[in-house]
Amino acid sequence: MNESKNAPETAVIGAGIIGVCCAIKLQNQGIKVTLIDKVGVAQGCSKGNAGHFATEQVFPLAELGLLKHIPKMLFSPNGPIKIRLAYLPFAMPWFIRFFVNMLPARFKRHSKALKTLNIKAIEAYDELLEQAGLSHLLIKQGSLMTFENTDLKIIEQIKNKYLDNGIRVELLSRSQVKNLEPSLSSNVTYALYFPDVGHTQDPEKLCLSLFEYFMAQGGQFVQEHVHSIEQSKEKVRISTSLQTIHCDTAILAAGAWSKRLLTPLKYKVPLDTERGYHYMVKNHPNINRPIASYERKFIMTPMTSGLRLAGTVEFAGLNTKSNKKRATALASHSTKLLDGINITESLDGQHWMGMRPSLPDSLPVIGRAPKHDRLFFAFGHQHLGLTQAAITGKLIAELVCKKPSSIELEPFSINRFD
Repeated sequence: MNESKNAPETAVIGAGIIGVCCAIKLQNQGIKVTLIDKVGVAQGCSKGNAGHFATEQVFPLAELGLLKHIPKMLFSPNGPIKIRLAYLPFAMPWFIRFFVNMLPARFKRHSKALKTLNIKAIEAYDELLEQAGLSHLLIKQGSLMTFENTDLKIIEQIKNKYLDNGIRVELLSRSQVKNLEPSLSSNVTYALYFPDVGHTQDPEKLCLSLFEYFMAQGGQFVQEHVHSIEQSKEKVRISTSLQTIHCDTAILAAGAWSKRLLTPLKYKVPLDTERGYHYMVKNHPNINRPIASYERKFIMTPMTSGLRLAGTVEFAGLNTKSNKKRATALASHSTKLLDGINITESLDGQHWMGMRPSLPDSLPVIGRAPKHDRLFFAFGHQHLGLTQAAITGKLIAELVCKKPSSIELEPFSINRFD
């Protein structure tokens, strides 16, 4: 893109999939964009996520029905949630807010907001990837949610809950599941098939490819640690470890590290870190789409480098060392769902841990900073960063350029935490 010498300038802090999509969408508006990240492009959750464009996930995690399962989930050796004991006092304020958000009125409101983002998510990606010549990186073969010992009446209720919220879904019998995915174990009795869901076989490659497109269109990249953000009347000043960057506007898309930059600006946000793990399997039977387990709370996605097992969550803060046992626990689950899987052969990067930026209402923060009119927020997407990146980029570009918003952004305002 040929930018005018007088083109407005913006900086995007954070070069994960959210930041990269924001950068391209702003660039499309004739804005000169500098992307900043301390460790490089796609080196956080954008590198090791499940690769699942989970547009069917319109229900917040804070749901009343979860309460009865929490003790088992926390104390089971292979359970999907862990809280390190030393971190519990720091996590408690987040969990108190999380439990409050289980109230039916809040759950309904937050679900409606999630749906407004997810319903436009694939469409926004189609537009972005076609523009960049990368449409082949988004595979549209749907996804499965499998059941092993859940009563059929409960499965029907779950299916109807999705249908009532406008999500296309089909209930499959054991034989129908086997026809669709022959490698699945006979332990699977039923599955829900979501035909409108997509996946990518390499989320890191997807992000890096979009970044290369951004750079080819005249983008700038700075690999430095951002120390602070300040705003004067006419400019935003970003201080890094090596320089000061002056720009007309700035977008904070630093994921789990966003809170550190917000605190000096007097914004309070209950952002915590869900440490997500994955485990890569080299020798495995073929599957064609993401397959999630309802009972085991994990997901398997076919990747170019192997089968990725993901889904476990740990609360332990940003600085604690990773716990490989969390990733290994995923491997034992996979043997119950897939016939012929070999979990003993290791891959480079077999165990991985990334920091999911999580808010207790399961909604991201997207919008203009209320006390800094040149600063915009795009963080806190929790488990749906990959899913919502393209639509978030579109919304941010609309805001910066003062265009009508594609959706109502009030539910995503940082003001909701006042």
